[in-house]
Amino acid sequence: MGNAPGFGEDDLRRLAGSRSFDRGLGYLSAVSALEIGDGTIAATVDGTDAYEVELTNHEDGLTGWCDCPYGQEGNFCKHCVAVGLTVLAQAESVPRQRAAAASRTQQLDTWLESRSREELLSLVREHLAGDRTLRRRLELRAATSGDDLDSVRERIRGLLDTRPFARYGYVEYADTRAYGLQAAEAVSALRTLTETGRAADAVEVAREAIVALGRTYGEIDDSDGVLGDVASGLAEVHLNACAAARPDPVRTADWLVDHLLGDLNHATDIVVSDYADVLGEAGLARAHELATAAWRNNPKGWSEKYLMEQLLKTQGGVDALIAVHAADLSPTGATHLVIAQELERANRAAEALDWAERGLREAEPDRGPDSRLVEFVCERYTRAGRPADVVAVHRDVLLRRRTLAAYQGLRTAARTAGCWDETERARALDALRADTRPRKSLGHPGSVLVDALMDDGDHDAAWAAAAEGFADDRQWLALADHVRDRRPADALRVYLRLIDPLLTRTGDATYEHLTELLLSTRACHRALDTQDAFTAYMTTLRAGQKRKRKLTALLDQHGL
Repeated sequence: MGNAPGFGEDDLRRLAGSRSFDRGLGYLSAVSALEIGDGTIAATVDGTDAYEVELTNHEDGLTGWCDCPYGQEGNFCKHCVAVGLTVLAQAESVPRQRAAAASRTQQLDTWLESRSREELLSLVREHLAGDRTLRRRLELRAATSGDDLDSVRERIRGLLDTRPFARYGYVEYADTRAYGLQAAEAVSALRTLTETGRAADAVEVAREAIVALGRTYGEIDDSDGVLGDVASGLAEVHLNACAAARPDPVRTADWLVDHLLGDLNHATDIVVSDYADVLGEAGLARAHELATAAWRNNPKGWSEKYLMEQLLKTQGGVDALIAVHAADLSPTGATHLVIAQELERANRAAEALDWAERGLREAEPDRGPDSRLVEFVCERYTRAGRPADVVAVHRDVLLRRRTLAAYQGLRTAARTAGCWDETERARALDALRADTRPRKSLGHPGSVLVDALMDDGDHDAAWAAAAEGFADDRQWLALADHVRDRRPADALRVYLRLIDPLLTRTGDATYEHLTELLLSTRACHRALDTQDAFTAYMTTLRAGQKRKRKLTALLDQHGL
């Protein structure tokens, strides 16, 4: 974090929202026990209760945690704001406070090192008597240092048990953090087993822990990724234990394939290629045998296909990998692209382009082609000096998928090839004019023709197309805004038509939109020198809308 806090008021306001930020201002005097470390800030804030707050400055930005009810729902609450503002108010002293924290840590270390064995034992026992969590952690450490594997297994199973934290069979967000801290102890215990020469035991128990966590993963609200970290930790511990213990490669392959194709594989990030050294030739052969049989039985299964991909990439079988992809081709052409990329990486450029071109041909009109596939082919045509073919690809895309993005792509390609104004623009606009289907995928039923003409800056042609029935209200409004200075009378008719249906509606968004339209209407009347008509219009409108207090306040605010 350096010497500065690493965040500002704008960050706090953005994270909390205006309401919580403003409320946080009232809690500045309630902040106590402030501790500023390197990357973390901890404090207590007195509210309805004494709440513990922790701010952390990551590379991705500031995050906050508070144990108040609102904070436990994952919100950056007013207490977090109060702590953040307190730190900002003390910005000049932040380096000194960090140094003081480091000094206290060093002082504590020195003091502990000066105590006798008996004094330290007495101190630990004193804390064990009043801290059940610490006692459980040390009991687990004691178990992992002994020879009783069943005891270790039982305690790790207990650490992963969600029942003490579950309400109605589900661990809610507010309780996930506490459960995650407990479950993380299982990772530490398994790591200790490996480090103390019991890697074979760690392999066995880690597999059981991975299965146990997988069974409960769907019963936990892990919005913050706390359990994801635990799952990743278990996967890492298992891999490291395997690397140290060198278990039977065939049995290890059996377990990996069974896990990766099972219903509980979603919790961990286990990748079979990471185990290549552990598996060796025999284990990889076994994994390939099992994965191939599973894939042939279910060639469209995601897990089966992904496992085959990983194994084939590990073993370097490009043609076999292509066969896996080719067995389940996407209607968008995305799989064709994957195959083309694999071939290109294998220095088989001609075959790669063939597959990509095949993807363009075979993509279903309503599903593709995938834009990345189009880009792949066009980049290679451009390198080969084939601009006309680039134009042809984009022309075909527009005919298949008549969208503004497709039109823009064709325009760029045709301008590069020098044929946009001569032939391609007229051809493209004719294609859009012939297509009167609603554009539901764009969120409105307007015509792409109008959008394309406006994107070209040809607003008069766009207006003419709109007048022929090709435009919706969104497009009419955009057109009116564009031509208002040149054609105020035409724009005025659009604004008045759009205002009418809003007069029967309520809500803040409606009032804001209505006010914007009225401001535009006033601008048209001023351009036409008909302000008296606007005044009379507003008098009638206000009389009819007088019960809408928020609307009246907005109109007053803008002098309407």
